[in-house]
Formats: sequence, structure tokens, C-alpha cells
Amino acid sequence: MPKIKTLRSASKRFRKNASGMFKRKKTNLRHLLTKKTTSYKRNIRKKVIISRSDLSKVMSFLPYL
Repeated sequence: MPKIKTLRSASKRFRKNASGMFKRKKTNLRHLLTKKTTSYKRNIRKKVIISRSDLSKVMSFLPYL
């Protein structure tokens, strides 16, 4: 049985935390930042736990994490 390949784009986007959940970065922090408020930009710097509905999909992308 051959090894399952890791989806490289997913390995760059998701990290596993100590409790086994995956965290991800929020969107909208790349460009057009002048029209966004400082508090909004500060809040989207935080990481978020992915939803349970997406957990099985992300786990299939990252088989060895």
C-alpha cells in the first residue's frame, strides 16, 4: 500500500493545535487595507478553529498530522 500524499497547500494553511483541532488564518488582510478600520484589522489577525463540518475534509488533506 503506497503512502498517502499530503496536500501541500493545506499544510501551509492549517496547523493542528494540542487538542487535535485545526486552526486557520482569517481572510481580508492582504490588500485594500486603508478602507478597513483598525479594530477590524486587529480582529482578523487572530486565528480561528475550523468548523466541525470541514474537519473531515481537512483531515483527509493532511493524513499524517
